Amino acid sequence: MRLRLGTRASALALAQSGQVARQLQAAVEGLSVELVSVSTQGDRYRGPLAKVGGKGLFTEELEAGLLDGSLDLAVHSLKDLPVGLREELTVAAYPKRVDPRDVLISEGAQTLQDLAPGSRILTGSLRRQAEILRRRPELKVLPVRGNVDTRLGKWRRGDGDAVVLAAAGLARLGVEDIPAHPLDPETEMLPAPGQGTLAVEVRCGGPAEEICRAIHHEATARAVRCERRVVAAFGADCTLPLAAWARPEVGIEGDRGLRLSTLLATPDGRHYAYAEAVGVDSLALAEACIEDLRKAGAEDILARIRG
Repeated sequence: MRLRLGTRASALALAQSGQVARQLQAAVEGLSVELVSVSTQGDRYRGPLAKVGGKGLFTEELEAGLLDGSLDLAVHSLKDLPVGLREELTVAAYPKRVDPRDVLISEGAQTLQDLAPGSRILTGSLRRQAEILRRRPELKVLPVRGNVDTRLGKWRRGDGDAVVLAAAGLARLGVEDIPAHPLDPETEMLPAPGQGTLAVEVRCGGPAEEICRAIHHEATARAVRCERRVVAAFGADCTLPLAAWARPEVGIEGDRGLRLSTLLATPDGRHYAYAEAVGVDSLALAEACIEDLRKAGAEDILARIRG
C-alpha cells in the first residue's frame, strides 16, 4: 500500500515528515510513504505572522489536499496546527514528544540572566519575546522570520547577540556546531503549547486513519490535549503570547498524574498571568489553569494585546 504524505518544503518540515514516514514504514509491513511538498501561506508570507493572524497559515493548503484526496496524511509541527479542525479532518497520531525546551544560541551567555544589558535577541515568536522581556526588560528583542538556517545566519552575521529557537527543531535537523544552551522551563522560559510534538492529520475515514495509529503515543497525546485546551480558551491562535507545558507528575494514581504550567503575557512582558495545576484528568487540569489565569487578569491581558 502507498500513502501520500503532505509536507511543507522547508528543511525542517521535510526532516519531520521523513521521520514520520520511516516510523510508519517500520511499523506497517508492506507500506510505502511518498512525501509530497506543498507551499503554504506561512511559507510565502515574509512579514511578522502576528500581523496577519496565525490560524491556518502553515496548514490550509495541506488540509485542502487531505479534503480533495490528493494527500492521505499531513505532518505538522503541533504549534502550527489550529485547535479547531474541520469536522472532516482529525489528528490520527501524536508520535512521542521530543525535547520541548527553547534554546538560547549565544557565544557568551548560557542563560537569559547571563546576557549583558541591551543585548539584542532574535526571535519570531511573540511568546518568546514576552517571556524574555518579563524576566529581562532591559534586553532588546528583534523580530526575525525564516527557517532555522536563515535565523542562525542572521545571528552569525551579527544582526543579534543571540537567537532563541526550539530544541526539537535543531535536533531534527541535526544541527550540532553551535553554542546551544537549553533554557530551563521551570525558571526561564515555559514552552509553547505542543512544542516538540508532531501531529499526523488525516481525513476522517480515509485509508491513513487506522494505519497512523501504529505510531501514536498516548502519554504525549494526554499532555498536548491539556495544553491545547488552554489555547482554545484564549483564542486558539498560535501567535498568542501564551505558554503551556504539561509533564508527568509522579506519585499520583500510578504515576498517571500531570503538572500543567501556563503563562499568558503582553508582548512587552509587563503584564502577565501565571497558573499551575496538578491532576490526572487532562481536561479538568486545563480548566483549573484557565480559571486561575482569568482570576489573575487574563481578560485584561487579552484586551491589551488586541487593543
